[in-house]
Amino acid sequence: MEPSRTARPLVTASRVRLGALAFVAAGVLFVLYPATRPWDDESTAAGATAALGSTAWVFSHLFAMVGFVLVPIGLLALYGVVARTRAEAPALAAVVIGWVGAGLTLPYYGAEDFGLHAVGRATADGQPVDVLALAEAVRFGPVAVTTFGIGLVALGFAAVLAAVAIWRSGLVPRSSGLLFAAGFVLFLPQFFTAPAVRIGHGVLLGVGCLWIARGLWRAAGR
Repeated sequence: MEPSRTARPLVTASRVRLGALAFVAAGVLFVLYPATRPWDDESTAAGATAALGSTAWVFSHLFAMVGFVLVPIGLLALYGVVARTRAEAPALAAVVIGWVGAGLTLPYYGAEDFGLHAVGRATADGQPVDVLALAEAVRFGPVAVTTFGIGLVALGFAAVLAAVAIWRSGLVPRSSGLLFAAGFVLFLPQFFTAPAVRIGHGVLLGVGCLWIARGLWRAAGR
């Protein structure tokens, strides 16, 4: 007897909804990341000590890290929705590249979050630490900053592929993919802007994630 050739969905509605919830959580966390980050003047020893040594520094960067973990989970749900359409190839590429990008980005964020916080706390406690020199060493080590840059570029590329998949499939609002892609493409450049712009970028990325989540949730119902 020949096996059935009836196409079956790659994911169930409940799994698509879980992916949508992952996008919702990521969107909220990307908004909270710059909104709760301390914005003291880190070019001075006093400002760097205040910012790096604060509890807000730890949690704000943790918000970003969890957001990076959740986005590929959401992309996997998007792939399940558009699979077996002409959007399947870019959606699958978005999942793979997104996971690679998140993996390369997270170590740098971990060093920024926990490593620089330890430096800031040591300085605040009166230990003989050159907070500016150590912060620069952590942030601009050749391997660290290179993998970080590659990771964010990969995430931007994955977001663009996701937008292409959304556009081709027509199963999720096309504008959501454009906002999502814009947010990740601008993730690296926004580091060189003022705090207000960085907070605005977090809102842009958050809206993109939430909009995709809404589209996935509706697609799950279909």
